[in-house]
Amino acid sequence: MKLTSGPAVDGQRRIVLLAPLAASMPGLRFHTRPDRRHETLLADMQRLRGRLYLEDGAILPSQLTFDGRHVQDADYRAWHLLLVDQDESVCGCARYLSHPASVPFSALSVSRCPLAFSDRWGLRFRYAVEEEIAAARRDHLAYVEVGGWALKPQLRYTSDALRIAMASYGLAFMLGGCLGISTVTHRHCSASILRRIGGRPLEWDGTEMPSYFDPNYRCQMEVLRFDSRKLNPRYLPLARELSAYLAASPVI
Repeated sequence: MKLTSGPAVDGQRRIVLLAPLAASMPGLRFHTRPDRRHETLLADMQRLRGRLYLEDGAILPSQLTFDGRHVQDADYRAWHLLLVDQDESVCGCARYLSHPASVPFSALSVSRCPLAFSDRWGLRFRYAVEEEIAAARRDHLAYVEVGGWALKPQLRYTSDALRIAMASYGLAFMLGGCLGISTVTHRHCSASILRRIGGRPLEWDGTEMPSYFDPNYRCQMEVLRFDSRKLNPRYLPLARELSAYLAASPVI
């Protein structure tokens, strides 16, 4: 698979940034404005996620709302990077949930992943995450959980997959940098794409955390860590371009 970078707007689809519902943003360096589209786009994103996750067998119909949305509590506390077409339809998405560097392990979504409950790996996984949080605190960075990935099937293995991932780095640049973590599926080459741009296995005492089967999503997954300062240099120009685009665009 060959990934080629593209601009933030390609004539057919563009990146749109949704702010957290409870965001207090007076100190941020980019343009924000109230927008009634927020509720519509958030719901459209949740429907896209619900439809695609259901098709993949990652969730059951009972896990969707009556109108087909896949809703998670983190959705309302997170930034969302949306790929939107000319008809304002959401084609892809990623969620960026920023925590203060004082966040306890138990408050993280990853604290509920199967590795955390493993007799063999549970403590090592927790220690590895807590070491990452301590590093974020020491370096005055936010600690971020990235997830909620979804992309329409016809756009997978295209530059749009890369743009969604790189937009997360662009947002991190704009917000002052981060250390991050993500539970990533092996479906659709998601883990390999994220490794290529800078994701690394989570480690404790020199040992990588293994991949694992998640019974909730019915697939093989792995935990990757991210450092916004250690992006693959090949993709740095695209990340900077996306950061500048997001900074100049209204936040919904």
